[in-house]
Amino acid sequence: MTKVLTVSPEDILYQIKLSCQIPMALEAIATRKIIADEAEKAGIKIETEELQQAADSLRLVNKLIKAEDTWTWLEKYHLSLDDFEAIAQTNLLSVKLANHLFADKIEPFFYAHQLDYTGAVTYEVVLDDEDLALELFYALQEAEISFQEIARQYIQNPETRRAGGYQGIRLRSDFRPEIAAAVFAVSPPQILKPIITPKGVHIIAVEEIIKPQLDEQRRLQIMGDLFSNWLQQQITAMEIVVKLNKDSNAQLSKDILSPA
Repeated sequence: MTKVLTVSPEDILYQIKLSCQIPMALEAIATRKIIADEAEKAGIKIETEELQQAADSLRLVNKLIKAEDTWTWLEKYHLSLDDFEAIAQTNLLSVKLANHLFADKIEPFFYAHQLDYTGAVTYEVVLDDEDLALELFYALQEAEISFQEIARQYIQNPETRRAGGYQGIRLRSDFRPEIAAAVFAVSPPQILKPIITPKGVHIIAVEEIIKPQLDEQRRLQIMGDLFSNWLQQQITAMEIVVKLNKDSNAQLSKDILSPA
C-alpha cells in the first residue's frame, strides 16, 4: 500500500532554509520584481501574440511537444497554467527590457572589447619536465617529429590524445594570462616555445587566429552579459527584508544583497 506524505508550505520553506537556498531564492525573487518594476517604468507592454510565442518557446526549451507532456511537467513542478504563463511573461519581459536598455550599447561595447572576442584554434600538450618540453620543441622546429606524434605519446586523456591535443576555438579569457599573451601575439601557424604554468610545461601549436564578428549570436551574448551585470548591480544596491511571520522579521545579511 502506497504511503501518503502530506507536505505543507511551511515544510517546503523550512527545507529551503535547511538546504541553505534562501539567498538563491531571494535573489530570484528580487530579479523578478526588478524586471517587472523596470518594465512598467519603461512602458513595456506585452501583446497576446507575443506571450503565446514566449509560451511556445518555453515548451520547446523543456521539450514539451505534446499537451500531455506539458501537463506532466506542470504536475512535476506543482505549477498551474497561470504559473506557466507567469514564467513565460517574465522571460519575455526580461528580453524586452534587455533590448530596451542595451540594444544601442551592443555595438560600442563590442568594438571597445573586440580583443576579448578574438578566438584562437590551438593544440596543446602539457608535460611535467621542462627539459623534455624544450627537447620536443626543438625537434618540432627541425621537423624531426610532428605535433600529433607528441600528442600520441604524452597525452593521457584518450579523447584529447585521439584529437592530437586539439583544444577547440578558445577566447582570450579561456587561457591563462601568460599563455594568452603568447598565443595572440603570433602569426599562425606557429608552435610556441614551452610556457611554464602551475599546471605544467605547455607546448602549444597555434593553428589559426579568428577575428570576431558581430553576428546575431554575439549580439545576444553581449546583451545577455550587459543585462546580467545590470541586474546584479540592482540587487547589490537593494536591501531585502524577509518576513518570516506576522510577528518577526529577519534581514538578510549576505553581502551580495546588502546595500551598496
